[in-house]
Amino acid sequence: MRFDLSSLGVMALAVASALSTAWWLNHADAGGQAHAATPAAIHAPATGGPAQVLKAADGHYWAEALIDGKAVRVMVDTGASVVVLTPEDAARLGLRLKSGDFSATVITASGPVSAAPVALQTVAVAGARVEHVEALVVERGLPHSLLGMSYLGRLSSFSATPVGLTLRP
Repeated sequence: MRFDLSSLGVMALAVASALSTAWWLNHADAGGQAHAATPAAIHAPATGGPAQVLKAADGHYWAEALIDGKAVRVMVDTGASVVVLTPEDAARLGLRLKSGDFSATVITASGPVSAAPVALQTVAVAGARVEHVEALVVERGLPHSLLGMSYLGRLSSFSATPVGLTLRP
């Protein structure tokens, strides 16, 4: 197996991002801004039926997620440790964040970014529904929200084909 310098840099950035997010999730204080979720609820299995997400012309998997009852266009991202929301999507969901809520720093492909932890009551894509989902709201720099592993990891499985993704609760 051969690694070039840019591949090694991307891999190091991905590992640093995952470790930063994991540390942050273990140590961050949401300051009462997010809905409380018990540890048992965070690990509750997904419910509903399978969902199909078609691959877009740009090569990404885009889904219309129903987050806390409101539609949010998200890009499915298995490299994101948690669901990540843009400030605009967070505001549409009714999350009222102050500058002090952005107390954590996460490392993204674009560099370090301030983020605020939130707990989403429900995230559903078609019939695949997960309750009490951990998420981050980034302060800036993200063009669209991401459907990350705090949702995907709670499904019984998800699989990709050249045409689309199948999400199974």
